[in-house]
Amino acid sequence: MRGVTLVEMAVVLVLLGLVSTVAGLALGRLGPTPDGLRAHHLEEARARAIHLEEPVIFVDNGGHLVRFLPDGRAIGIGVNPVTGHAADATR
Repeated sequence: MRGVTLVEMAVVLVLLGLVSTVAGLALGRLGPTPDGLRAHHLEEARARAIHLEEPVIFVDNGGHLVRFLPDGRAIGIGVNPVTGHAADATR
């Protein structure tokens, strides 16, 4: 029966440490971006306006105001009037 040497165990532990470090860094970058959060909040406000059948006003952290009408259209700077998504976003 052959055992594991200390060198082999050290190599495996170093490799596991490297893999877990790289995986941890990659997972840390999976969080939402500011643009993604804004798009998500815009979609929620649009859905709320459609559901409630009344206008909903959304103001983001930058002070940009968007008004969603009950039919889902948007009025505001930097949004597509039909979809309510950011005007520069490609979907």
